[in-house]
Amino acid sequence: MQIYKFGGASVKDASGVKNLASVLKTIGYKNTLVVVSAMGKTTNALEVVVSNYFSNKKELQSSIQEVIKYHNDILFDLFDTDGYGGENHAVFKKIKSFFDELNIFLRTNKSPDYNFVYDQVVCFGELVSTTIISEYLNSINIKNQWVDSRELVKTDAYYRRANVNWETTQNLISTQLNTSILNITQGFLGSDVNNFTTTLGREGSDYTAAIFAYCLNAQNVTIWKDVPGVLNADPRYFENAQLLHQISYREAIELAFYGASVIHPKTLQPLQRKEIPLQVKSFLNPKELGTTVGKGVAIKPLIPCFIVKKNQVLISLSSLDFSYIVEDNISDIFSLLHTYKMKVDVIQNSAISFSVCVENIYDNLKTLLQQLRAKFSVTCYENVSLYTIRHYNQEVIKQLEQGKTILLKQLTQETVQIVTK
Repeated sequence: MQIYKFGGASVKDASGVKNLASVLKTIGYKNTLVVVSAMGKTTNALEVVVSNYFSNKKELQSSIQEVIKYHNDILFDLFDTDGYGGENHAVFKKIKSFFDELNIFLRTNKSPDYNFVYDQVVCFGELVSTTIISEYLNSINIKNQWVDSRELVKTDAYYRRANVNWETTQNLISTQLNTSILNITQGFLGSDVNNFTTTLGREGSDYTAAIFAYCLNAQNVTIWKDVPGVLNADPRYFENAQLLHQISYREAIELAFYGASVIHPKTLQPLQRKEIPLQVKSFLNPKELGTTVGKGVAIKPLIPCFIVKKNQVLISLSSLDFSYIVEDNISDIFSLLHTYKMKVDVIQNSAISFSVCVENIYDNLKTLLQQLRAKFSVTCYENVSLYTIRHYNQEVIKQLEQGKTILLKQLTQETVQIVTK
């Protein structure tokens, strides 16, 4: 088996769906399962629906209609202009039934739990996208079966970040899936013991591909993106970004930990357990080799890898009486960081000072600083940038620091982190 995953950007319009079909024709689809995300920015649009459901009922129907219109435009482009039956095609009724189901849920739901409602609503993005793609592929003679991943991927009831029940999922996938035909299924989705929809959290569609690969003992997983593979830097911030032809699971996890939008560690973990290679390739140039992530392979080429995180906060603390910053102080600091949901990216401490670079995701900085100032002398720098360089050399450090105010710098054998203003 081989597992392909196509993200929302790859199927954001009719041209994207046709390109997906072209990729399958180009590289083959025997013994293949395709995992697909919601189309374009549909998940964002459905998040607006959830928000309106709870706090702006008068806009609820118009936000749903926007989602319906977006998908109907794609349907007409795929099934009308190409002469595959227009509105008479069965896909129109199937898509309408999904949106009818969404409206029924919103009318009848009694749960006040935002996370529960979120999962029951946003799932329609993937259900609709995969139905459109499956029907289109069948219409052009790429025979396939549509698979509801919620019937196979079983989880707990931790809505929006569900945990997989591996034993049950393994049994269902290995016994219920017909692998002799091309399968089209949804990323991101599972279901709990009561068959309510759950979602798998950040990078959930990539994770779904890894779940199926693990349970099917797949030969490999390919994630199709709009870039040639894994790059050594984000081209939005760094000039002359280069393609990494191969990296290890460990290196990919390291890069993700420091903030690179490579592959989420939870996607790599099941693949690593069975040593299933992961490829990241371009859906625009499917014959190009892309990047391979595998066991123990050296990073190739061995070049510095750059990661930048903007809008960070650097907090520097020192004791009010110049006493040592010891274990008890550090424990108190981390307790406060946890309480106020600060994501920690860098830590640096000396005998009488402690610095930490954090992300103020939940906008709790002001309250946190009030608590810290009761015990410490506090200096705070907002809107700083955190640069991380893996496999650095002195030349690239010098180039990066040029023209910047350096607030913090920390080096280990493989990695340097620099906070700048």
